Formats: sequence, C-alpha cells, structure tokens
Amino acid sequence: MAELISREGNKVEFKVTVPAAEVNRAYEQVWAGLARDVRVPGFRPGKAPRKVLEGRVGKGYVEQEVRDRLLQVHYPQGARDLKLNLVDATIDPADVVSGQAFDFTVKGETYPAVTLGDWKAASITATSPEITDEVLGRTLADLQERNATFESVNRAIEATDQVTIEEQGEEGGTYPVYLDVAEAHVREALLGKHKGDTVEITVPAHQHGDHEHAEHSVTVVVQDVKTKQLQELDDAFAASLNFENLERLRTDLKAELERRAQQEGDTARREEFINHLVEGMTVEIPRALLDTRRESMMAEIKDDLSRQGVQWGEYESFMQEQGKLDEFMADLAKNAETRVRRDLALEQLAEDLKVQVSDAEFNQTMNSLAQANNMTAQQLRTQLGPNGLNNYYASILREKGLQVAIAQLTAPAVADAAQSDEGQAEEAQPEAAQTEAEQAEGESQNAE
Repeated sequence: MAELISREGNKVEFKVTVPAAEVNRAYEQVWAGLARDVRVPGFRPGKAPRKVLEGRVGKGYVEQEVRDRLLQVHYPQGARDLKLNLVDATIDPADVVSGQAFDFTVKGETYPAVTLGDWKAASITATSPEITDEVLGRTLADLQERNATFESVNRAIEATDQVTIEEQGEEGGTYPVYLDVAEAHVREALLGKHKGDTVEITVPAHQHGDHEHAEHSVTVVVQDVKTKQLQELDDAFAASLNFENLERLRTDLKAELERRAQQEGDTARREEFINHLVEGMTVEIPRALLDTRRESMMAEIKDDLSRQGVQWGEYESFMQEQGKLDEFMADLAKNAETRVRRDLALEQLAEDLKVQVSDAEFNQTMNSLAQANNMTAQQLRTQLGPNGLNNYYASILREKGLQVAIAQLTAPAVADAAQSDEGQAEEAQPEAAQTEAEQAEGESQNAE
C-alpha cells in the first residue's frame, strides 16, 4: 500500500507498506534459490538447513536479498499507484523481518508539468518508399555484383577489374584492388597498365584518424589482372542463393524490400509525430533534470569507451588537443535536452490518453528482455535496480502511448485504403527471403 506523505512543487515523499504475507513469500523465494544454488559438503542439494546455508553466504545476506526483491517490485508499483512520474528517487528502507510488514519511504522529484498542443490536428505525411520494378531490378543487380567471380586476363587494366598489386618498401604487402570502388587516384594510376608493370601512385594529403598525412608516392607492381564475371539472372543463379527458381527469388526479395520499406515509413511517421509533439508543448525544464540526463549519457559514453579499452581521460585529452572538447560537450548538452523534451512530451501524451501498462504486460516484457540477454527475470530486476525498473516501466508507457496516438491519426487513411482494396483477393504472406537477399536490399532503400 502506497501513501503520499508530502508534495511541494516537484518534490514528493511517499511511504510504501508491504504486507507480511508478501515479505514471507520473498523470504521463501530467497531461501529456495539458496538451496538450489549453494552446494554444502555433506548435504544433498536442497537438504542443507537454513542456518548452514546462512553460514555459507554470510550473515545479513538473506535479509538484503529479500529487501532488494521487495523494493524492486513495490517501489515502481507504489509510484504507479500514486500516479507519480519520478525523475529519480532516494529510498529509505526499514529493517526487513520475516513475518512482519516491511516499510520504506521514498523522496524524489517528479517531472515538470507539461502542456501539449493540439496534436490530434497533426497531419502525418511521411510515407514508405515505393518498391518499384526499378528498385527490385537494382537490388537483383546488386546481388549479381555481390556474387560475381573474377578470371585472370592478359590485357590492359579496365575500369571494373580486380587488380592484385604488391606494394614496395619495408611495410609493403600484396593485396587486391577493386577498381570500380577504388579511390580516384588509385584508379587513375592503374587504368591501362599491364601485369608486371611498376606503377607510381601519388597519394594526396589526407587525414586518417588523428593523423595528418602529407602527399606522398607509393610504388606498386601489378601482379595479376582479373575481369569481373557476372552470373546470368536465371534459375541457376537463384539456386546458388538457395531459392527454388528466379521467380521465387524475385517474389521473396520484393516481400523483404516491402517489409523494410514499411519499417522505414513507420520510423519516419514516428519521428514526424514526435517532432510535432515536442514543438507544440509548453514546459519549464529544471536545470537539475537536464544535468541528470547529461550525466547519465556521459556515463554511457565512458562505459562504451571502456569496453573498447579506452579510458575517458585519454579520450578527453585527445579531444582537447584537437580543439574539439568544447564542441563535444556542447553537443552532449544539446542531445540531453532533446532526449528530455521527447520523454516529457511522450509521457504527457500517455497520461492524456490514459494509457496503462498492466503488471502482466510489464512482467511479460521483462521476461522477454531477460531472455534476449540470457538472464533470468530476477537477475534483470537486480541489475536494473528500483530506479532502473521505474525508468523501464516509463519507457514502455511512452512507447505504448505513441503507438495509440499514431494509430488514431492514421486510422482514417488505413480505413480508406482498406475500402479501396475491398473485393481484391488478400495476398498470401510470402516466405522470408534468405540471408543473402536481406543483406542485398539494404542500399536500395536509399535510392528512393
């Protein structure tokens, strides 16, 4: 049971009381987990007395685990019961005792008041790219290119050849160059040359990573010249990609292109609507909220760098040397404000629409996320912690509200499309295209 203690502006304090029955259930879950996971010499699995198990894991471990479990469940639930959308919070738990109710108090800050504009009058104009015969043809041609073979020839180098060159010097090596995608200075130097020719390639001044390279020359010897051989677009080509025939390849590839196009259109419509929502809202954002989001984003950046073996201090020093640190920090602050504004707008939208996420729906989403990360739901709850769970619930609520709003705005268009299609045979869902087809279509979307 959640009880509001005080609320002054954005500051709020509330108390949650967990019934003794819930406390006992949490104790039983923790003890069951210990009996399953802790091996005690001289006892069969699950048969060690609780006192012995407690001696193995340390005094106070069970109480801490029980307390964490109760907070993970009842802190987010208490905030939802009181309809409080918390930026962050400090939790002060009482001692947890088997057979007794468990109390904890929460002090936090709610998000600022937000007033949305008349989003129901918004016109969503973004559309999905059209998958025409031309797009399908370009994608098939790309498949041909990806599966091309090369045969050695004894002639001058041409624009689509693969040329094997040996770079001279101590750091030289032998490697292939595909002229149709090579840089201009490389292509121009090699065109018209023959196998065995020595070629000077002038490399213009350029920047690579954090180094400036002055103009210089590289000497190479042409080792081999190969011409590109494209397979015919026929049933044999389709079979080489694990399709029954060319017609099946075309059908499945088009279905995959249309699926990706639909995804692209959905994303564009979402962004168009969110931008409209943010532009039309009225809100005064506390500086503390922006600082909190900026610090959170900085922590993510530091974690990403650490996983790549780079310490933040080293990266910061590098940017300082390049004169880019101030620009980086300004971009970080700008992105933090953008994210905060989007979240505030979407959270108010969900509230205006009276969107709710049931416990069953939330638990199902948690279970799916845990499974995707090879974790148990309890491990995920522990990793997120009470505040993380509350934020995750808020993200689900925002997404659900967004889906409801866009469905309302696009419903007339959908209804019109359905009416115009009335009487036509419903197309059967085509089978998913194979991996080669999925990879091949990526760039063709940009051509529309």
